[in-house]
Amino acid sequence: MSEQHEDSASGLSAFEDSLDYVTVTVGGQLLGLPIGRVQDVFIATRITPVPLAPYEIVGLINLRGRVVTAICMRRRMRHADTGRLPTGTDEHELTAVGLDQGGEAFALIVDAVGEVMRLSRTTFEPVPIHLDRAWAAIAKGVHRLDDRLLVVIDVDAVLNIELPIAA
Repeated sequence: MSEQHEDSASGLSAFEDSLDYVTVTVGGQLLGLPIGRVQDVFIATRITPVPLAPYEIVGLINLRGRVVTAICMRRRMRHADTGRLPTGTDEHELTAVGLDQGGEAFALIVDAVGEVMRLSRTTFEPVPIHLDRAWAAIAKGVHRLDDRLLVVIDVDAVLNIELPIAA
């Protein structure tokens, strides 16, 4: 019986030594959002523009009766193709990841949502010094996967958008 207890304890230890991410793609780059921060994944079909909003904020979404601020991750990451929103099968359908911060609801508009990944804490590395400054400002670190780099997003940094000062 003690062997079973040890096995379950080592399983718990392995779980505690892992990091879970919801993966998304923006401009071909694989990003990881800490799973504990993700509320839901949905398709945004109608975004109401907000006059004079910062460039990254593309508008507001009504999600089940709740007003959600939509942030375009291409624009937030200063992606080379920032002039347009991510494309889908229909230009009016945008893939979004729902987040909450301080009681406010946000939607990150991304190109695609991938799988949930569980990675070992031992493979987590600091942000590389050669990473683009705009990306480095919103990254917590990286995981080197077999075929690509997973950039771990700092959700607090993404949602910290400088608002213009009213005159």
